[in-house]
Amino acid sequence: MSVTENNEKLWNFSPIPNIEESNFNKVLERFYGLGIKGLTKENIQNSLDGRLKDSNLPVIVKIELGKTQQTNIPGIEDVKVHIRSLKGRNSYTVETIEHMLKSMDQEEASYVSFEDLNTSGLTGAKNGQSNSKEDTWGIYAYNKGVHFEEKDEAFETTRGGSHGIGKIASNAASDLHLMYFANCDQDNNQHLGGTVQLIEHEHEEQCYRSTGYFAKVEDNEGQSKFYPYENKYHEIFQKNERGLKIIIPFLRKEFNNEDEIIKTICDNFFVSILQGNLEVYVNEYYLTKETIHTFLENPKYYEQNMMDMKKVFTPLYYKTYLQKQPRTIVVNNSDEEFEFKLYFTYDEAIPKGRVGIVRTIGMKIEDFKVKANASKPFNAVLIGGFKEDKYLKSLENESHTEISSEHIKDAKIKAKATRFINNLSKEVAKVIDEEMRKNNPTDEEIDTKDLIYLMESQFKSDLEKAMGSVKIKNGKSILKTTTNTHKEVRGEGENKGDVREKPKSDVKRVPKKTQDGNKAAPDEADDAKETFRVNSNIVERIIVQNTEYLQFMFSTTDEMKRVKQCNIAMRIIDGMGEEFTDSFSLSNNYIQIKDELKGTLCKIKDNKIIDVAVQKGIVKLKMNVHENYNDALKFIYYVEV
Repeated sequence: MSVTENNEKLWNFSPIPNIEESNFNKVLERFYGLGIKGLTKENIQNSLDGRLKDSNLPVIVKIELGKTQQTNIPGIEDVKVHIRSLKGRNSYTVETIEHMLKSMDQEEASYVSFEDLNTSGLTGAKNGQSNSKEDTWGIYAYNKGVHFEEKDEAFETTRGGSHGIGKIASNAASDLHLMYFANCDQDNNQHLGGTVQLIEHEHEEQCYRSTGYFAKVEDNEGQSKFYPYENKYHEIFQKNERGLKIIIPFLRKEFNNEDEIIKTICDNFFVSILQGNLEVYVNEYYLTKETIHTFLENPKYYEQNMMDMKKVFTPLYYKTYLQKQPRTIVVNNSDEEFEFKLYFTYDEAIPKGRVGIVRTIGMKIEDFKVKANASKPFNAVLIGGFKEDKYLKSLENESHTEISSEHIKDAKIKAKATRFINNLSKEVAKVIDEEMRKNNPTDEEIDTKDLIYLMESQFKSDLEKAMGSVKIKNGKSILKTTTNTHKEVRGEGENKGDVREKPKSDVKRVPKKTQDGNKAAPDEADDAKETFRVNSNIVERIIVQNTEYLQFMFSTTDEMKRVKQCNIAMRIIDGMGEEFTDSFSLSNNYIQIKDELKGTLCKIKDNKIIDVAVQKGIVKLKMNVHENYNDALKFIYYVEV
């Protein structure tokens, strides 16, 4: 039944024999949850994807918010007829249908439109529902879950869309799940199409599919086929220059937010705008590379105090991208290496560290958190090239807001993606550590007296509790001793409170010969000396910025009390206790090593620290580390005397 002037039915649904699906498309709810931010990002990304390949002109997007009379909305009465036919079969559909019925009776309807210029627009509108890959109108208008792909692989890689579900984002923004799209192609052919997303329903004893099309139906050799209408409708639906225009009537109230639209543009497309590839007009506001700073510096849109920028980082990204020279980082996924440009800022005033991951079209994907570094004072922007863009695209979720491996089905590809994301964290973490060392230098002028005092106090306290053994090359051992006195059990005739010292045992403890005693450090030991493997209990090690302090406490061991100097070797040890003989170079990891007792710099020979002073069994070293020093390494120490 038609309700239009010429009695023609402008909206059509495909007939089906019976109703099988009783729910609304679940993607509607997903995009509804993303709000005006998701809608704006999706439509501007589509406009950038439609840019003219051989043009240097920026893509222009005009966003307009307004109201219009219902009589200006093409075929709206057809849509209402079908909405009245809907029957909800669960609480969600009942609520949604009731909301539609309430919303469609208002005389004026709010709307938002996204019109792009310097874009290709859709092709093949005259061919209607052709199912041809060449007719982008047919793919956009009548194929769900299909993403049009450019023949030019490089151009296709840089395009943002890939999942083929973004078209429904516009339907999700309407109270009636209703949207139109006006197109003007390169030959100035102007057509208007549209879709409405309902549920399968029965109307006038005929069942219909859930999706309705603003299209005329023609018989094509016994099969029905949709064709678009030539655009002769109200001016808000007109598209007179080449490109595409999305019109969403009955705009949801929570989506009607001009400020959020402007912030979304800045948050997600600041790189594209700064590169001069995108200009956006939001009603009377212009966002271009010349004006974007006025929005970023306006407290109406963005927090201006850096210390309070804890959730939105766009002003920081903007400055980092403009003011810093990029450095190159390489990220591996165990199969390939990917090279990115990293723009990096270190500033103690930054409360949260984030990496803005940006595609080559200038669209930000994510505020990436670097593992264990989310609260470090830095800000960074990461951009790759063609190869990197292609890989990032495969990791993006449907709404282009996160790189993830969760949606990947192939186990091997998923494992590589997970490794890539982990390695991305590691590579950026290296830069963060490097910058933190550089920005927090230590030199000889730093007063460490209090620090050393605290260390010595702690050593004394610890040594009173326990003293570890030192194992000797020839099998001798220096055993654990204690300075604690022991209370003796009271004997007969002794009163409460009477304490007597426990007599010293006459039994001399025999040192245990360890199995590897003679293998302590055969590659490092001097045959003329004895080599001790030092128990970790008598070693204190602390790292402050780029300085490592190392102290040995042999003061209660008779053998070491007589020693005046020693040589020290170090080996890496893992969590299972396994030692690695040749994995650590003193020269490559320490800039200089100072003997704190002698006040002189130590020499390194055969990967050992030579002639270190021992005073009353104590050794003290101050070691300046290189930038690439890994302070997470654990060591076992060998002492030659």
